[in-house]
Amino acid sequence: MNIVQIEENVKQLIHKIAQDELKKQDFIYELLLAYGHRSQSIGRVRNGERNLAEDKENTVFWKRQIYFKIAKQHDLHGLIDQMKNEKRTESNKIRFLIVTDFKTLLAVDTKTQDTLDVPFGDLAKKFDFFLPWAGMEKAVYQGENPADVKAAEKLAKLFDEIKADNFNEDDLNNKENLHHLNIFLSRLLFCYFAEDTEIFKDKQFTSAISKSNEDGSDLSALIGRLFKVLNQSSEDREADLPDYLADFPYVNGGLFKDDIQVPKFTRKSRRILIECGAELDWSDINPDIFGSMFQAVVHTEQRSTMGQHYTSVPNIMKVIEPLFLNDLYEELEKNQDSINKLLKLQQRLGQLKIFDPACGSGNFLIIAYKELRKFEMELLKRIQELELEKTGQLSKPFSVIQVSQFYGIEIDDFAHEIAILSLWLAEHQMNIMFKDEFGAFLPSLPLKQAGQIIQGNSLAKNWINVCGDDGEIYILGNPPYLGARLQTTAQKNDVKSLFGSLKGSNNLDYISCWFKKGVEMISASKAKLAFVTTNSITQGEQVSVLWPKLLQNSIEISFAYTSFKWSNNARSNAGVTVAIIGMASSENIKNKYLISDEVIETVDHINPYLINLPNIFIEKKSKPISNIPKMSFGSMANDGGNLFLTNEEKTLIQEQIPQAMKYIKKVLGSVEFIRGIDRYCIWTDQLGYEELNKIPFFNTRFESVKQHRLSSDREATQELANTPYAFAENRYRYSSAIIMPRVSSERREYIPIGFLGEENIISDSALAIYDAEPWLFSILTSRMHMQWVKIVGGRLKTDYRYSASIVYNTFPVPKIDAQMKEKLTLTAINILAIRENYSHLTLADLYDPDLMPNDLKEAHEENDIQVEKLYKASPFKSNEDRLRILFLNYIKMTK
Repeated sequence: MNIVQIEENVKQLIHKIAQDELKKQDFIYELLLAYGHRSQSIGRVRNGERNLAEDKENTVFWKRQIYFKIAKQHDLHGLIDQMKNEKRTESNKIRFLIVTDFKTLLAVDTKTQDTLDVPFGDLAKKFDFFLPWAGMEKAVYQGENPADVKAAEKLAKLFDEIKADNFNEDDLNNKENLHHLNIFLSRLLFCYFAEDTEIFKDKQFTSAISKSNEDGSDLSALIGRLFKVLNQSSEDREADLPDYLADFPYVNGGLFKDDIQVPKFTRKSRRILIECGAELDWSDINPDIFGSMFQAVVHTEQRSTMGQHYTSVPNIMKVIEPLFLNDLYEELEKNQDSINKLLKLQQRLGQLKIFDPACGSGNFLIIAYKELRKFEMELLKRIQELELEKTGQLSKPFSVIQVSQFYGIEIDDFAHEIAILSLWLAEHQMNIMFKDEFGAFLPSLPLKQAGQIIQGNSLAKNWINVCGDDGEIYILGNPPYLGARLQTTAQKNDVKSLFGSLKGSNNLDYISCWFKKGVEMISASKAKLAFVTTNSITQGEQVSVLWPKLLQNSIEISFAYTSFKWSNNARSNAGVTVAIIGMASSENIKNKYLISDEVIETVDHINPYLINLPNIFIEKKSKPISNIPKMSFGSMANDGGNLFLTNEEKTLIQEQIPQAMKYIKKVLGSVEFIRGIDRYCIWTDQLGYEELNKIPFFNTRFESVKQHRLSSDREATQELANTPYAFAENRYRYSSAIIMPRVSSERREYIPIGFLGEENIISDSALAIYDAEPWLFSILTSRMHMQWVKIVGGRLKTDYRYSASIVYNTFPVPKIDAQMKEKLTLTAINILAIRENYSHLTLADLYDPDLMPNDLKEAHEENDIQVEKLYKASPFKSNEDRLRILFLNYIKMTK
């Protein structure tokens, strides 16, 4: 469900109520469905199984979800206040209170304390109020979540004090010292959380450290002794242990196992340590938020974003739902009337393995753990419902899901420690939820082993040694992307170690390594994987390098989300464009799904370009596969900038040396063309050079070009010093030309291309097609061509990066008769003419999606219609249809 769909669903629901097409008693059920609640769950609320209200006709009371009433009285505010004050509202963790008389609707979000008071007909305008039902919580920004933010800020102050009192820069560069400090901080976090969540006695840890001297002189020894006690069972402890230490429970789980150097404390650092416990309530800490936030404690360069973190749960769900969660819910629905089959399904839960080989602070593992525990509770509730129907008695429910089923690898030491801790805290919180639902409570202590979350370079480890090769293994996560030009030497070595001498592997994104390791794991086990990835590995030349190595041994793409923005944890970050790709062996794939703009399509096959077509690997071509003119680079100067002139310099020459103007030409590259920047160049031959060289201004320029070329390490460039008046690579032809910018913003619906007269020089920051006719301009500025650019072309960051060899030369253009060329020529001329009407604006303005004039939009739309008739008589339904036709044409033309 995306927000556009939800808004439309709510609009339709309000319309049905207004037109009496829906019973008012059904409104709340349809509202829940509108936000993506599972229909089987709503069915059980509707039939009364999960509606705990007495008046089931006008009231719905659903644990953890809603308390809803159709108002019979006029005082709606009084009614909702009464509902809010009922004891069962809090004890059943009700999220939303809603009352309506179908003229007005009131609602309260009990978590945020936000309220809604809206005319019933305007509910769709405020649909975002209930987005938490769709898993879309508001981003938690500084000041809005005191628990997470204040805890991180306090901990940062403590870290700074400890660092200043104990370490110099050399000490912190020592891995062992840093490791001890990281473990110390993670143990502190556990103790604070434990004393506020009934794992320890209330404020037991804070009380213990308060017994130290005020100057902090003995606090290090006291904490060291406490850590030792927490790792000892009662029979292993000293007989004469003071009561304040002996009262602490045995923790185990490995958290307090290793001996570490506890830092020394001063009066100030002791005070901050005590304030962290006394002034903050750590029970509200979100394990799936604070991990990334607390990394800013030890990575001081991230301090500016502290408090600006939130978990993008809907995005993480895009990975885990199609990977394994949807399958589990389908099994639950299919077997909902059989206790034995449901018990077998629960046994299966206890055997799953979830593995994140680049786990960071554990967000994916934590969300996966929570969702599996929630699913298990749904399953157990259904078992209880069946038991009541058949025997009238309830068995005692228990959870089979252990944190030891969750595996991870993380290269950062502190993040690794936090991931282990986060899973323990998530387990305790889910145990409390389990207790609220079933009354049964799993003891939190002693802690169990928190899976195999290990520290190190994931790409240098054998993943089978981490999580084994038996049972159901689900590999997931958001590994580092890093394009080839951004990789460190160590990362480049990782790529080389995995891909060897594979031609083109030096241009692969770093995430390619995780896919390579992942498919090796799939080949050796029954594993499935799903990674968030930059969409660049599904575009451009990377496809033909990477994917033939991945799609071997019957391994296929099982599902994919096509490109979308993945917002990360920083408030100011707009997010990177990503795809989500799931892979498995063909025998383990029931159905294949392509998901685009939240629309799910069941498909026969998913190729590396994330299209429902057979595997195709588009490789560079040296010449066009279609009957179109050659595209070349523009002319490259290699002159140190000395052959180029600004508009001011050109004007000065025009005024003072007018006879030289015949050797000055306008030059355009991508930036100059799109942004309307006037730039000129000296353009001459040998005879002109002899004339210009007598003029001091030009003589100085030519001498500078000569020296620039002589200073090169390349012999070929040095030889060019003999012709300092000429561009190093002259591709200019005296003819009209189409200019194609090599880089253009992804925001634009069309790359702004141009049709230039013969007097213009195209520089090497753009591409040129000489002797081109207007009908070709029409095709290249069309939506069809743009779809090819987006899927086949590369990217510079997120901008389009156009290439003659991989985009233009591979673009399939059908045969065009004279009549069609004439029609395309007319639409091309129309576009160019309308541009001239806005000559005061740059192409950057004209093609800005927010500023583009309507008549220019309409001209492009008319051009699109004409171009698309080349490929298909009837209109296309979607961009996916356009791509499918283009790929089929490519296959035909390259047989």
